[in-house]
Amino acid sequence: MRMLHTMLRVEDLDASLAFYTQTMGMKLLRKSDNKDYEYTLAFVGYADESEQAVLELTYNWGDNTYEKGNAYGHVAFAVDDIYAFCEKLEADGADVYRKPGPVKGGSTVIAFVRDPDGYAIELIEKKD
Repeated sequence: MRMLHTMLRVEDLDASLAFYTQTMGMKLLRKSDNKDYEYTLAFVGYADESEQAVLELTYNWGDNTYEKGNAYGHVAFAVDDIYAFCEKLEADGADVYRKPGPVKGGSTVIAFVRDPDGYAIELIEKKD
């Protein structure tokens, strides 16, 4: 058994795809429209779905504003050079709301950024 994907409902698919592919460096793996039920699915990731878990971005046509609630936490990504990556994110206009630095009570370097829909993404610097 293995994890396949995490689904996020997005309000602006074009903005989300630009963020995840251009800003975060993921690849658009596949995209499909369902005209009968009026939604579009876009799968993005750093490798093929057969190799690792990916994100499924779901865009419901028409009314697509969502309450995030207080149960959602974040999605986490490993980063080689968190300081340089966060500088790139900010240069691209991303909201790095927790700047890179050690986690409280530890030495792991983390940062947090929000995607266009306000979903939190934790960045964790890889250790050697």
